[in-house]
Amino acid sequence: MPDATIIGSGPNGLASAIRLAQEGLSVTIYEKADTIGGGTRTRELTQPGFKHDICSAIHPMAKASPFLKSLPLEDYGLAWIQPDVPVAHPLDEQSAAALFRSLDRTVEHLGRDGKKYRKLVGTLLNSWEKLSTDILAPFSLTPSHPLLMARFGLQALRSAEGLAKRFTTPKGRALFAGLAGHGMLSFNKTASAGIPLVLGISAHKVGWPLPKGGSHAITKAMAAYFESLGGTIKTGTEIHTVDQLPDSKTVFFNTTPNQILSIAGDKLSQKYSNKLRRYQHGCGVFKLDLALSEPIPWKDSICRRAGTVHVGGTFKEIASSEAATNSGRHPEKPYVLVAQQSLFDDSRAPSGKHTCWAYCHVPNGANKDMTNPILNQIERFAPGFRDCIIAQHAMNTVAMETYNPNYIGGDINGGKQDITQLFTRPAGLFDPYHIPETNFYICSSSTPPGGGVHGMCGYHAAGSALRQEFSNQ
Repeated sequence: MPDATIIGSGPNGLASAIRLAQEGLSVTIYEKADTIGGGTRTRELTQPGFKHDICSAIHPMAKASPFLKSLPLEDYGLAWIQPDVPVAHPLDEQSAAALFRSLDRTVEHLGRDGKKYRKLVGTLLNSWEKLSTDILAPFSLTPSHPLLMARFGLQALRSAEGLAKRFTTPKGRALFAGLAGHGMLSFNKTASAGIPLVLGISAHKVGWPLPKGGSHAITKAMAAYFESLGGTIKTGTEIHTVDQLPDSKTVFFNTTPNQILSIAGDKLSQKYSNKLRRYQHGCGVFKLDLALSEPIPWKDSICRRAGTVHVGGTFKEIASSEAATNSGRHPEKPYVLVAQQSLFDDSRAPSGKHTCWAYCHVPNGANKDMTNPILNQIERFAPGFRDCIIAQHAMNTVAMETYNPNYIGGDINGGKQDITQLFTRPAGLFDPYHIPETNFYICSSSTPPGGGVHGMCGYHAAGSALRQEFSNQ
């Protein structure tokens, strides 16, 4: 009998598997697709030779993850590339805003808002190693570093709109809006300031790197390390019910509550099942991948050196776009996240050619084609951009969910990450990973600390099982 069976081979499933295997336990992963990876696959979506990341592309949280940092992934082929500029943010009437690896350089770049930015980020930056262990963990009444968490929480639990009021220049406010947009929440929501704070700090601490060869390199390295520990991965195997699985001491679901109910609903208590049914999913995404004849011709040269470009204009414009999406409407001028991997990784496209990775937020389950709104927004800051397009590939929310069933309605975060689900996702507070009265555990991004390629959901789920199921071994 295997000690653990894991359904799903994304970063969190692999993180659970690795932590258990490190303890000498026998672990088998089952993956529906023919390849491992979840949200970290890389494929030739447009034309041969153009490698596109299907979901995740830039990985500050993977580089910052306490667990992933502890693994010898570089020994298994993972190589990180740091763009010259982590983040750029073009504006219409003035030079682009930018976030640099250097805090001092960023402060200087932001002018009048520089000192305010240093005060907001600098004090937390110096304590990031300690702070990250509590931030990337489930809720605790006794965090490891209570004073640091209190200092962080006073800012992070505010709304992005409220925290942004300390910035007075268009450049400072726009840069903060671009970071806040990653949270996929309206900017007036409580705790919507948390994600921009973490992303800003991580830019200076670990950068916003990309994996050489594509995002799939992360999970391929994790899988190779897991197999070196004696673990087993079975691809092309869809699990419809837990009764399909061999007897196992524990079962881990790297899935959303929807799939847990489908696969094991009859094994759960009515009370717990009802909690899972009430779980809420957030906005979806519309994804566009482009093969280009040349780099994106940004008007501002700093954008041509950035791994990530936040496209959306002013704070007001981006806030309006996110508010519309969260109200079930399609913004006319969406906030667009753009990644330019081929500028820094020549393995991503044929010689002299380039890729563009871009997406915008849309209402959950929406099927409207947002190709033109995305292209229009990029063209706005990069005249002639459309003339560079050789081929394109689009994925609406339906296509995203078909690709990965965890993306319910196109929600790539595994569930809405607002204040009501920030600490209790999906159905608990102090041990959200264990399903009561069963030997089942949830290790997906539907558990704390939520979405992002960091593996910490899986790490903590395995820790819960080690305490409850394997403490006497």
